[in-house]
Amino acid sequence: MARSKIVLAAVLFVALAGLVFLFLRTGARESLRTPAAISSSAAADAPAADRPLKTVTLFFPREDDGLLVPEAREIPSDPAPAREAEATLAELIKGPRGELVSALPPETRLARLFITRDGTAYADFSRELADKHPSGTEAELATVYSIVDTLAFNFPSIKKVFLLIDGEERETLSGHLCLDRAYFPDYELTVRR
Repeated sequence: MARSKIVLAAVLFVALAGLVFLFLRTGARESLRTPAAISSSAAADAPAADRPLKTVTLFFPREDDGLLVPEAREIPSDPAPAREAEATLAELIKGPRGELVSALPPETRLARLFITRDGTAYADFSRELADKHPSGTEAELATVYSIVDTLAFNFPSIKKVFLLIDGEERETLSGHLCLDRAYFPDYELTVRR
């Protein structure tokens, strides 16, 4: 009787091991795509002109006092927050549409942007951001907080922003503001509307 229980246990163990092996072998290759996953990936692959628009708020400095003033802009929506953030910064680089001042030199390009799980955004700009930037503490503050406040305001997952130039940390942007640390948003510099 004890021997039959041992044999039965061994057969059940082998059968269970075989099922686990089959499950792991085939389950890892299968991917079930829900209709929502299919439609969101199709939306991401659609040309920007075919995607719905999302309104974002950009912050541009005012010439007389340097305070940041909000300006609404529309960008193509994207399921990836980093791509929406890149599109938002591309609009910021284009400059304001009204009487406000651009905080970034127009020759500036955004190379890439990525967001870590802890909410740190790394925005990597071309060297023109530093090379063509007007000197002065106020100008640097306007640039840094125009970028930081724009990202944090529109993307709640972004808690702080690290600015890179040509993929590297810089000591300063143009001799005044340190770029060797991440910046938190500061809405004290913005005009309340």
